Amino acid sequence: MDVPLWAWLAVLALILGMLAVDLVAHRRAHAIGVGEAAAWSAVWVATGVAFGVVVWRAWGAEAGQQYFAGYLVEKSLAVDNVFVWAVVLTWFGVPRELQHRVLFLGVLGALVFRGAFIAAGSVLIASFSWVLYLFAALLLWTGWRMLRQRDQHLDPERSRALRLFRRWVPMTDAYHGQRFLVRIDGRLLATPLLAVLVVIEVSDVVFAVDSIPAIFAVTEEPFLVFTANAFAVLGLRAMYFLLADLIHRFVYLKTGLALVLLWVGVKMLLKVDLVYVPTTLSLAVVTAILTVSVVASLRATRGQGRQAPPAPADPPFRVASPEETAALEPVLRRRTRTTVGGAP
Repeated sequence: MDVPLWAWLAVLALILGMLAVDLVAHRRAHAIGVGEAAAWSAVWVATGVAFGVVVWRAWGAEAGQQYFAGYLVEKSLAVDNVFVWAVVLTWFGVPRELQHRVLFLGVLGALVFRGAFIAAGSVLIASFSWVLYLFAALLLWTGWRMLRQRDQHLDPERSRALRLFRRWVPMTDAYHGQRFLVRIDGRLLATPLLAVLVVIEVSDVVFAVDSIPAIFAVTEEPFLVFTANAFAVLGLRAMYFLLADLIHRFVYLKTGLALVLLWVGVKMLLKVDLVYVPTTLSLAVVTAILTVSVVASLRATRGQGRQAPPAPADPPFRVASPEETAALEPVLRRRTRTTVGGAP
């Protein structure tokens, strides 16, 4: 697959443009409702599908099917990431109107990390074909572990990243709007919002370790791997606000995701042994697994409405009062120039 430099630059410009539009549209902190989240989700999905159509027309049916298979795998694995976000944001007690800003930066970091992982993975595969065995083993182990632990949930209080952050970074006990850093009594302090961002970024890296090998099982073309990842990740914020209150209804989704990982792991092993699995078949298997798990989940929980994830009885952080926020000192201090003798 011959991808010219201008195509890479055009994709990067499109991604940056969409991020800029999203940032401007949400520059004012406000609680995002279901209707707004659904509209933005439709925009992101339509953009990802439209790009797949462009790939299909420009590089042929095989490239288009590989893109859509990779997009579907990454989008499905991203749903599990969304559920982790819901648990983290609920435990931290992040006010609804502040969640978009931290998730925006979280997604931006995820794009950077995944881009680096994709570049490193492409180089490793091109240089050492046996790396595919390691990727396949990782996928099979992750799928099996997810299948066995499907009923277990993340406990943010036990997060190693949070413990290290609290140990090394001075932090306030209150949220001060959208600020990540504040200065109080001359001390520069992190707000809990920065701790939330760190935990989310760490979770994104952990998920990338699973998802990047999964898409390499579908295609080894770096352009398709990167674009499928990027367009799947871009819609995560809107998906979070759409699905966060429906976590309790997707009771079989984790089982479906585990089976997807096991399938792509087996597919990668077959590829190493020169047994070709048609992309059409791979796409059909992934679609069938996800469809069955979602439909079975919704049928098993029919009649249940939207329900926020359970919050701790005693939230670890509070929201600062307007008086506290108004009394904050400037984060960046101006240095005053003085002459000899101390006169200005």
